[in-house]
Amino acid sequence: MLIKMINIRTATPADLPQVLELMRDLAAFEDYLDTFAVDLGELDSRAFGPGAQCRIFVAERAETLAGYAVVLEIPFTYDLRPTVILKELYVRATDRSEGTGTRLLESVTTWALSKGAGRLHWDVLTGNQHAERFYQRHGGQRVRKWIAYQMDEAKLIELQARSQQPEALADR
Repeated sequence: MLIKMINIRTATPADLPQVLELMRDLAAFEDYLDTFAVDLGELDSRAFGPGAQCRIFVAERAETLAGYAVVLEIPFTYDLRPTVILKELYVRATDRSEGTGTRLLESVTTWALSKGAGRLHWDVLTGNQHAERFYQRHGGQRVRKWIAYQMDEAKLIELQARSQQPEALADR
């Protein structure tokens, strides 16, 4: 098997058009492309602006991005150590099974440890058995202690509105 040379590095603003293309590929795969709202300006602001909210790692082959990883940092939790969230790890289909995902994950773990992180969390799309096997091969374990919950925007607004009602204020 011919191994293509790959360079894993922190993204720069110049990478963002290709990162955005890969993000759209992931959104199509995970079936949320119709609600995908990320654009170049927002991605630049959130990754490189003042108070940046994420860090992006890229896998580059011959000046083309083959994949990326987006991580978020929760500064501390119960043990006063950071938790790193692997929000997205995506490798273009034509570049899979060549070690690209492994190299991205290794870079994320190196960065997480440099921050003093006590753990790395991520989600896997239900039914994505390839991703589950990938993470299990690298020591990832399914978390059975917790069940994920979320509120969409409509429920957030509904709860906020209820909290503003006089009877809700009296119960505080």
